[in-house]
Amino acid sequence: MSDNDERIVSPHDVDDEPNLEQSLRPQYLDQYIGQNDIKDELSVYITAAKQREESLDHVLLYGPPGLGKTTLAMVIANELGVNVKTTSGPAIEKSGDLLSLLNELNPGDVLFIDEIHRLPKAVEEILYSAMEDFFVDIVIGQGPTAHPVHFPLPPFTLIGATTQAGMLSAPLRDRFGIVEHMNYYEVSDLQSIVKRTADIFNISIQDQGAIEVALRSRGTPRIANRLLKRIRDFAQVANKDEIDLEIVRYALTLLKVDSIGLDATDIKLLKTMIEFYDGGPVGLNTLAANIGEDADTIAEMYEPYLLQIGFIKRTARGRMVTSTGYQHLGYPNNFKN
Repeated sequence: MSDNDERIVSPHDVDDEPNLEQSLRPQYLDQYIGQNDIKDELSVYITAAKQREESLDHVLLYGPPGLGKTTLAMVIANELGVNVKTTSGPAIEKSGDLLSLLNELNPGDVLFIDEIHRLPKAVEEILYSAMEDFFVDIVIGQGPTAHPVHFPLPPFTLIGATTQAGMLSAPLRDRFGIVEHMNYYEVSDLQSIVKRTADIFNISIQDQGAIEVALRSRGTPRIANRLLKRIRDFAQVANKDEIDLEIVRYALTLLKVDSIGLDATDIKLLKTMIEFYDGGPVGLNTLAANIGEDADTIAEMYEPYLLQIGFIKRTARGRMVTSTGYQHLGYPNNFKN
């Protein structure tokens, strides 16, 4: 496991979390906290599809990791009262893999493809007719024995999830009738999620403690739940009957998660830009070499949150630390924005 995967504030899955996330997942829209605009829209679309006794239009969910795209896909299937088949783009290596999944669907079922931007091109092209007209044409055999075969499919709903919507081809993106952008969560919603998770863990957490966890969770439910899991350990060892503000701050200080959710890696990146390059601009590859990471990891795992909170900005000449970033780390703002 790489250092990136071990970051407690990483929004990505880690090896010990699938079972945890499964146990914490809401089952229906009224249990799903946050993303209210999306929920309101989906409620209308789902109700209308059920009234017409039709399959729901295909749904694309995109946004940063850890915001509940997979959970929302499962909720949609539950609301529709249908079965769901789950897979991921990298797992569908050839057309036969896709056909096997499609062949198992009943009318109205949901096929959920995570990381849909990573589908092989040949598989993606087969998906076009499956989504649009509910059939697949493939060629069986090779050489003189090759012949086309037409596979009709039952009406189904494809739900695709991606953290990189820009990597989807236009033909695939255009076949989704419902496209929803999932945003980072408000502190109040994260506080509610922390309280709900605490109830599932059968532990008590004070309101101020839950707010503090929410403030340090980078707008991401997965991180909030991960932090709470670790704080629970500190509270247990300290023989506390409930999690209060004191134990939250103590635990997160030891875990090196600061007041707004930055960890040692985030701070190292910012300090490198400030101390070595006067706050920038600095090229991504140069920055990657300085902190011992690859450029893609910085762009995908570190930058999104730092950009969102306004600590760095991208320019034509490279990345720059903003005055807000300087102030948070206690440096004098001695550069021109």
